[in-house]
Amino acid sequence: MEKTLSLTFTGQAGFIIETKNGYRVGIDLYLSDCCNRLYGLKRLMPFVYNPSELDLDLLIATHEHEDHFDLDSVPVIMQNPKTKLLCATDCQKYQKEFNLDANRITYIKPFEIYENENIKITALPCDHGDEAPDAIGLLIEADGKRIYVAGDTCYSEDYFTNPLVFGVDLFIMPINGAFGNLNEHEGAKAAGIIKAKLTIPCHFWCFAGHFGNPQIFIDEMDQNYPTLKYNLMRVGETVEI
Repeated sequence: MEKTLSLTFTGQAGFIIETKNGYRVGIDLYLSDCCNRLYGLKRLMPFVYNPSELDLDLLIATHEHEDHFDLDSVPVIMQNPKTKLLCATDCQKYQKEFNLDANRITYIKPFEIYENENIKITALPCDHGDEAPDAIGLLIEADGKRIYVAGDTCYSEDYFTNPLVFGVDLFIMPINGAFGNLNEHEGAKAAGIIKAKLTIPCHFWCFAGHFGNPQIFIDEMDQNYPTLKYNLMRVGETVEI
C-alpha cells in the first residue's frame, strides 16, 4: 500500500507529521512533565513517546511556553545531529541555555517561509497575549496537502478569513479557552469559517487548570456545521491526511 501523509497526536498541542517519503516533523511536542516541576501543573495525559527515541528531521516550537518548547525534551531530541529546529523568535534564549547547535536552528516571524525539498512552512500571525507576543501559527504544505496549525491564539476573524488557510486539508486549533486561547465555541466558529476538510481540536485536559471540554466543541460542530468533518484524537493516535 502506498504511504500517505500522516499525523500523530502526542498530547496537549503536540503532533508529528510524516510525509510519504518519511520526512518527520514534530510540532509543539510536550513529552515530559516539566510544567509540573516548574509550576506545579501536573501532566494528566499519558506519556507515549520517549524524546530520546524520536528520530525527527524537523522540530517546531510555535512559542516559548514550556508545553510547546519542552525544556526537558527539546535538548534531548536535538542530540540527534540530523534534527533541525524551527521556532518563534522568543525561543532564542534557549539556544545558549541548553548549548543547542545554532547552525541547526532557524527563527521565524509571521509571513516568513521555511522551505526545503520535503516541506514548505509559512509562519502566520496569532494572538497569544502579552506574555507571548512572538507566538506564531503555521501553514504547512507537504505532499500536495495544506495543514493550518493556528497555534495558541485567541479569536480573531482576520486570522481565519485569510485566503491562505481557506479550505485547507487539515485545521488544528486549541479549545481550552484560557491563557489567550480559543474556547470550544470559538474553535467551532473558526472551523466554520475555514471549512477545512478535517478539523482537529487540541490543547485540553493535559493540565487540570487548563480547561477545555471537547464535548462542547462536538455539540457546536454537529449543531452549526453538520457537513464539516472533525476528529477528536486519542493520544498516540495516527490519521492519514
